[in-house]
Amino acid sequence: MTGPFALSPLPWDESALEPVISARTIAFHYGKHHKTYVETLNKLVAGTPYADMKLERVVQATMGAAEGSKEKTIFNNAGQVWNHDFYWRSLSPRPGKLKGRLAQAVERDFGSAAALIEKLATEGKEQFGSGWVWLVSKGGKLGVEKSANAIDPMAKGINCLLTVDVWEHAYYLDYQNERPKYLQAALEKLIDWDFAAENLDKEDHVVRAAAE
Repeated sequence: MTGPFALSPLPWDESALEPVISARTIAFHYGKHHKTYVETLNKLVAGTPYADMKLERVVQATMGAAEGSKEKTIFNNAGQVWNHDFYWRSLSPRPGKLKGRLAQAVERDFGSAAALIEKLATEGKEQFGSGWVWLVSKGGKLGVEKSANAIDPMAKGINCLLTVDVWEHAYYLDYQNERPKYLQAALEKLIDWDFAAENLDKEDHVVRAAAE
């Protein structure tokens, strides 16, 4: 794969998330959809200033581009590459437990881990068409957002802690049209709370650095 952007390796084997998400789904989702976004992005940015930017910056720089423009197509593919990289790291076959500062923040802002999972599941279910559901932090206060297509809160400067993909290709081979069933299973059994906690800590580091 040639170009400035590469297909990031999965953090686990393709079969590691079974039975919640099958190896067949991962093979199509990662090996075809995600891979194609990377390949398309590399073709689009060739010979442009975007080729010298970090992926995150490309997403931020092209957000809001006019429909039908090359920049909009770059945004769609760059956003999907970033979102998928983040999604894979949001999942784990051995997710561990919600603990520490993140657990305290969840209890403060949602009442309980169960309430947070229910909120994520509801927002993901209600996202019309293709998109994503996110746990985010704004100044240390947690919230849940949903976004359509390639859009993500990161592009607006919001700190993302975790995400779940609700595009049909993320679940259709395993769950057909039962998006709520996929969401409930993924949220209850696969969310990597340590990854979310690390992202919350990153926000603290940025705030402290800005204050110094």
